[in-house]
Amino acid sequence: MATLHCVICKTPIDDGERFVLVRGARAELHCSQVCLVANAERRRLARAAVQLRWLLWATAAVVIFIGSVKLWHRFLAPRPQTIAFEPPDTPPAPPPRPDPPMYGPAWPPTDGDWQTAFASVAWIYPLPGPARRAPAADDRIPPNRADAVCRVGGRCGVDLGGELWGEHVYAAQDGVVDRVQRATGDERGDVYLRLAHLGGMVFTHYDHLAAVPRGITRGAAVKAGDLIGLVGDTGNEHAHPRRYLHFALSVRPSSELPEVYWDPTEIMARWPLRVPAHGTVAGFVPAEAELAVPGARRRAR
Repeated sequence: MATLHCVICKTPIDDGERFVLVRGARAELHCSQVCLVANAERRRLARAAVQLRWLLWATAAVVIFIGSVKLWHRFLAPRPQTIAFEPPDTPPAPPPRPDPPMYGPAWPPTDGDWQTAFASVAWIYPLPGPARRAPAADDRIPPNRADAVCRVGGRCGVDLGGELWGEHVYAAQDGVVDRVQRATGDERGDVYLRLAHLGGMVFTHYDHLAAVPRGITRGAAVKAGDLIGLVGDTGNEHAHPRRYLHFALSVRPSSELPEVYWDPTEIMARWPLRVPAHGTVAGFVPAEAELAVPGARRRAR
């Protein structure tokens, strides 16, 4: 059997009294209590030395980190710059005040507003080309418009001479049929059409028509250049009736304001002419479906 020795003084240990220091799974034998205390003190000092080394390593890491940050700020960080300037001799002018918000046109609209509105939409001359009929000023106002006034005295509309009875009459601008009168013998005595434009504030009037297409009814939408009637002589009070179109342009932005009739002479001078492909005289062009039926062309004529 192997001889056991003391881990401190290496003295052989017999079967007599033993001093054992247990550390986990290990057991260290000592010959006396003095060696046991010495061994315990040695172990304590070894653990203290390990803890001290770890503390020194941690301290060194912190010092290195702080030192690197200081070095970066010292050599690599952008240098602070001082901005110095002399104050201006005179204070800067305050920025211009913005224009007040616009909430719509003036009310009631001025003549300039109406002229701008007239220029912003497309118009068509109410009679076909290629010749432009010279308008003759007229001072008539419909008798059922008691509150109507003329913008310029004696110039409430124009008469456009028709070369032939039954010439086409075109809508001067996109709009809606406001009033249509086909029968004769009433207070007007003629075939009459009135179109509303620009939201129902502007109206065009077409008097002394020979006929109005059946599709032109109140509330129907029309486009500029659409065929809305034929030149005639209905309601003509002259001793010798003559064929012509009485055309008028009026504005009425509100039912509380009078209807004002404008002289359209100057405005109409800039309106383009429409030249029909199949002539300028009477006869409504039949629909394609009607032309497909035998004999329909003969009836349309």
